[in-house]
Amino acid sequence: MSAPSQLDAWLAQEEEVLARINAGVGVGVSRPDQVAGKSGLELMQAMLRGELPFPPIAQTLDFQLLDVSEGRAVFQGRPGPAHLNPMGGIHGGWYATLLDSALGCAVHTLMPPGRGYTTAELGVNLVKAIHPTKVTRVRAEGKVLHCGRQLATAEARLVGPDGTLYAHATTTCLVFELPAQSRA
Repeated sequence: MSAPSQLDAWLAQEEEVLARINAGVGVGVSRPDQVAGKSGLELMQAMLRGELPFPPIAQTLDFQLLDVSEGRAVFQGRPGPAHLNPMGGIHGGWYATLLDSALGCAVHTLMPPGRGYTTAELGVNLVKAIHPTKVTRVRAEGKVLHCGRQLATAEARLVGPDGTLYAHATTTCLVFELPAQSRA
């Protein structure tokens, strides 16, 4: 698929997901009773359907979860003027947060009810500058490499609609039993 038609497909998917989640419960953090007994994949799918709130960071940094499946999460971001560094490129922290979200949510999809995770290590390699006047959307796709009882690892790539690689990342997450009050 050519870059313009790929970008059109990306924008159409983004519009569809945003319409669904904006018609739903909106921005916020899920309550314990909303997540009780659900797997990570079920929670992520419910968020995409607009049944659970989507996190405020998505609005703050202008990116959105678009798709999840077992061991995989796809985010799309709109690099803009609010994300510029002093040299006029997109700040590395924006890349890192977008990639960390894709990595963490990919791991989240493999959590059974009552299990949680947290990022223990994040490694990000920025390989090309993003200039918002030239690149209007990028996608981060996270994929789990290993998910065990105590550790999970994942990798992600940040690409443009023409396939240009802007960054790649890896993570190690600690996996743990959630406290009883978080599961109630």
